[in-house]
Amino acid sequence: MIDLGWAAGFLPLIGAGFGVGFLVGLTGVGGGALMTPLLISSFGVTPQIAVGTDLLYASITKTAGSWRHHVSDHVEWSIVFRLTAGSIPASLILLAAIAFIPLNTAALAHWIRMGLIVALPLSGLALILYPILARTPEREADGKDPPHPMITVLFGVALGFLVTLTSVGAGAIGVSVLAALYPHLPAKRIVGSDVAHAVPLTLVGGFGHLGLGHVDLALLGVLLMGSIPGILLGARLAGAAPDWILRPVLGIMLCYAAWVLFNK
Repeated sequence: MIDLGWAAGFLPLIGAGFGVGFLVGLTGVGGGALMTPLLISSFGVTPQIAVGTDLLYASITKTAGSWRHHVSDHVEWSIVFRLTAGSIPASLILLAAIAFIPLNTAALAHWIRMGLIVALPLSGLALILYPILARTPEREADGKDPPHPMITVLFGVALGFLVTLTSVGAGAIGVSVLAALYPHLPAKRIVGSDVAHAVPLTLVGGFGHLGLGHVDLALLGVLLMGSIPGILLGARLAGAAPDWILRPVLGIMLCYAAWVLFNK
């Protein structure tokens, strides 16, 4: 008889990848806010491995989305460059600090968990507020550069630290803050710019954690096996469920995930 015992370990992870991918495709919400707490609380993955693996997972899944937005001319590259000017140095500084400051494994796991407890409710709130912030008239094509260059760079710094520490923030928080900073920019260009910026940030963070030994490549492969079909199905069904229902439900889920991590 064929031994299928190995499937008992893989199938729940494939199912988790499919579920998160489906929600990402359906709503456009970044997978980091969903996948990282799920890996920690439900599968017992250490916070370091969960964050590092999820960052590489996000870089792969977001690359295709970024290219699609670029081809559709939905990316405001001046905003992406300003965000990157802040986020990439911040990510490298934090990775260097993790590498050279003598923190033991338990202390690092504690700080990652605390970062998630803060970032997850913020992402949930951003999910609910984004439709309100995005209800503005489209900016006319006047050829001028977008305003707030220094604030955008500083926001990039904050995102660089937050995403590298927790893998959360590049999606819901990113688009909400950009919508507030650039109220006359069309929503599709806000989302496209945020996705385009997330690719280099998650790549740098993911490969940095890989160098620190915080990535489980087998786990990454299993999650991708489930998430890619899930994303395709979710994207095909996008719009089937009302946005005004999905966003509050996801926001509550993220707050609940933070509560579970706080009590774990």
